[in-house]
Amino acid sequence: MNPKSLTIFLFISVCLIWGTTWFAMEVALHSIPPIFATALRFLLAAPLLATLAKTFKQPLLFPKGKRLWILIVAIMYFAIPFTLMIFGEQYISSGLASIIFANMPVAVMLTSGLFLSLRLSKPQIFGLIVAVISLCLILKNEMKMGGDDHLIGSICLGLAVAIHAIIYVLVQKYCKGVEVLTYNAIPSFIASILLFIVSAISENVNVEAMTWDSLSAVAYLGFVASVGGIVAYFKLGEVSTPFQASICFLIFPVVALIISCYINGDVLSNQSLIMLLPLLLGILMTKAPRGFLTQYVRKRSPVVN
Repeated sequence: MNPKSLTIFLFISVCLIWGTTWFAMEVALHSIPPIFATALRFLLAAPLLATLAKTFKQPLLFPKGKRLWILIVAIMYFAIPFTLMIFGEQYISSGLASIIFANMPVAVMLTSGLFLSLRLSKPQIFGLIVAVISLCLILKNEMKMGGDDHLIGSICLGLAVAIHAIIYVLVQKYCKGVEVLTYNAIPSFIASILLFIVSAISENVNVEAMTWDSLSAVAYLGFVASVGGIVAYFKLGEVSTPFQASICFLIFPVVALIISCYINGDVLSNQSLIMLLPLLLGILMTKAPRGFLTQYVRKRSPVVN
């Protein structure tokens, strides 16, 4: 496969995997409690991630002096945020959940400014403002229709995004250079064990009541979303620019919305659909490299002799 075809293949794969992940979480909840489902997801993913790490000769442990971060990542990047995601989907549609999570680049940009003293360009600041306002208007419109349930679900997803972004930025600051499979393999296994313990204490898990659809959805989340999605996205980052790879954040919510609408009949209000365009454009601007708009305008401008 030539480089261009590989890039297109990886891009489509990431968009489809991330777009279908939200519906898979929704199906998993039909007969499996959220904490147990998340624990099972990571238990399935961890051995495969560890095998891949060995295959590609990436270490399983963080570097010496930074191994406490394995536990921090397990709790704050895997256990809590992913549980909040699937828990929140009990109250909002998978499409709306994906729209909230698509704001991860915005959250990372904000936390990078706080913890890494990242200086934002004017287009990035403008995009950030547009994205935040658009998201707030979408949530406001949807909460009018869904009431308190939508509020609970939106808060859960918002917290998941915030926690994910903070830990991602802190790891970039204190554990820079940790390989992607190293970052995922052992922490996801520890997260599964911790979540199984919490589930045993707080949830009423009835194994006999679990349906094949829900178990299949968890298997999809474990093997495809947690392994395939991770490998495909970071491989995409290797064969394309970070900006090009980040465009996936604009596409996967659309995929999730189409699936949610087609299968469940969940449709956003007309006002929310209108605000979706500036939201996605705002996210795009936060990820655009410095000088991108200037370079784009120059390329499009006619040459005057």
